[in-house]
Parts: sequence; structure tokens; C-alpha cells
Amino acid sequence: MEKKLRIAVQSKGRLYEETMALFAEAGIKLTAVKRTLLVPSRNFPVEFLFLRDDDIPETVANGTADLGIVGLNEVLEKGSAVDIVKELGFSRCRLALAIPQHIEYTGLAWFTGKKIATSYPHILARFLSDNAIRADIHVISGSVEIAPGIGLADGIFDIVSSGSTLVSNNLEEVHSVLDSQAVLIKSAARELPADKAEILDELLFRFEAVKAAEGRKYILMNVPKDKLDEVLAILPGMKSPTVLPLANADWCSVHSVLDEKRFWQIVSRLKAAGAEGILALDIEKMIL
Repeated sequence: MEKKLRIAVQSKGRLYEETMALFAEAGIKLTAVKRTLLVPSRNFPVEFLFLRDDDIPETVANGTADLGIVGLNEVLEKGSAVDIVKELGFSRCRLALAIPQHIEYTGLAWFTGKKIATSYPHILARFLSDNAIRADIHVISGSVEIAPGIGLADGIFDIVSSGSTLVSNNLEEVHSVLDSQAVLIKSAARELPADKAEILDELLFRFEAVKAAEGRKYILMNVPKDKLDEVLAILPGMKSPTVLPLANADWCSVHSVLDEKRFWQIVSRLKAAGAEGILALDIEKMIL
């Protein structure tokens, strides 16, 4: 029987959708997932165990799942015996302190003696202790942002992404405590068998290829040979750009990869240097 790597993932929400998108980009296809707890891949030796996000760290720690994909915030809150295999770079957010907008904030000392509502009491308790702040932590499992408005707390400690939820509840972020993102985790106490470790290596290889392609464009252009050195000096490619001959002996074709953030700036300089027929293509995967 073929060994499968079991990966615990969140059953719904933004992190679920971005996790599934990553596996799709890595060429890993699933069977139907509707209301199914355990779903195998059709073309890769993995199976997905769909859980609540706060159950994932312990499920990985105790060996029920080989790996898990979950927010760093959940890993640190649960304190389960897991190691981070890889930061995945999506589902970015932060854990932050916020108070009502109409209150004048005077610094962290403002929270001394105050009541703070949160779903992350352990992370908050460590932060308050590190900063010598004594406050009352009030644990709420959901809708933390409404606590100040109904008189349940003076401030909150919660996940912030765009900040729109805070604004809609007349709250203002005053201190960011932790930057979080999706991470791939494994048990700290259990080593993967050799066959599963091999599957993990292939999985990480595919993830790297997907990640390397993000935010990059593949460009092709025609360049007069007497302008070639000037054009090549502009290109910041990872390695030497590819230069190919054209039917017209006075011209050549140049291929390279650009960071999308600098794309228009560099393309303008290339055009000014004499490059013509510049074509930009999206990169789906890139093997470094």
C-alpha cells in the first residue's frame, strides 16, 4: 500500500483557500472535498485532514497528522511541540492591541489595570509579562472586537488584517505585537519515516518553484547589437540574460526575468536604450 503524507489544514476561511491555491499551483489535485474530513490527492501521495485551525498544532504534535498548515499565531498560542518546516508567505496578518478611537492613548502603560478581551490569552500574557504590565485578560472565543462597545473590556488583543473590522467597531490599533503568516509544521518529537520524508522533499521543491515565480515577469526584446552592452547593464536578472541571434545580423533577442515591482522602471530604461518589441509574460513556475 502506497504511503501517504497526511497534512492537517484549515477546513474553511481565507487560509483554507490560499492553502488549496498553493497545492493547485504545485500540481496537486484533490478529489471532492465537500463535508469530508480526510481527502486524498488524485495524483500525489498526500492526503488532507480538514480541521479547525486551533486543533491543527496538537494534531501534528501527537502524530495524527504528519504535517500541518496553520497560522503562526495558532502555533504560538497553543504551545504544542511542533517545529516550523517552512514559512509559506500567505495569510499574513498581525496580532495587535486596540482601544476605542475616542480614548487618548499614552503608551503601553495605558493598559495597566485595564481589562483586555482576546482569543489569544497565552500570547497576550507573555507580552504583558515581558513589558511588566499587569492587566486583566478576558478570554472570548469570537467577536472580540465588540467587547469594548458593550462594556465587556477596555481594549482588545486580536488579529488585524486590513483593519476594517476595527474601524467598523470604532476601534484603533495602538500596538502591533506579532506578525503572523501561514507556516508548514511538523512534530518536534517524531521524525518522519524515510519514505514520507522523501515526499516532503518533493513537496517543498514544488512550493519553492511556485514561490520563486511570484512577482516576476519573463521578458523578451529585440536589441540592436551596437546597443547590447547598454541593455545588458540595465537588466538585473538572476543570472546572465539569454542572448539569441536573429535573422537580421544587426539585431539579437534578449530574454531575462524581472521583479514586477521594478518592471515599469526597468522597461522604460530598456526602451530608452534601444530595445524594441518588448514582450512580458507571467511566470507560472520557476526552478532555481
